[in-house]
Amino acid sequence: MIKILKDGGIIIYPTDTVYGMGCDITNSRALERLAKIKGIKLDKANFSFVCSDLSNLSDYVKQIDTSTFKILKRALPGPYTFILPGNNNLPKEFKKKTTVGIRIPDNNIVLEIVRQLGNPIVTTSIHDEDEIIEYSTDPELIFEKWQNLVDAVIDGGYGDNVPSTIIDLSEGEPVVVREGKGDIDII
Repeated sequence: MIKILKDGGIIIYPTDTVYGMGCDITNSRALERLAKIKGIKLDKANFSFVCSDLSNLSDYVKQIDTSTFKILKRALPGPYTFILPGNNNLPKEFKKKTTVGIRIPDNNIVLEIVRQLGNPIVTTSIHDEDEIIEYSTDPELIFEKWQNLVDAVIDGGYGDNVPSTIIDLSEGEPVVVREGKGDIDII
């Protein structure tokens, strides 16, 4: 997996919520390809970064206060995406962004990939066109649908069909953007 990512590949992998699709944050060509697969322009994409732990935060996020850090420590790893103020170290493709979504899923497969890669994966959820089933959960069906668009699909068993809870912490006071699998009482 690491070689695929370093070579500009895109992978689909399990998380603690829905299956994700992502690439190496340092590979411009892969970032463009990921946006193209999603059918959006890269500068308009609201991709999140999967980190292996909170130590990567200072690489991409402005200094955060103690109360924000305590929320992150309490919730992560877990089914949350936190929107935080981005810093000047964001990859050039994200320089126009003032915020960044940070995700540390409670799933050893993706966390180990990120650890071995040595930097975050830029990630997005894979959606299903079926209006009743918003997210694909069966790895075999995911493979059938996406095999010609991505370089690898990791079978982590059936996934969930409830996305992460998104909480915006960029302005100080927590704001729930989307209620998902993560309990909002954590904030």
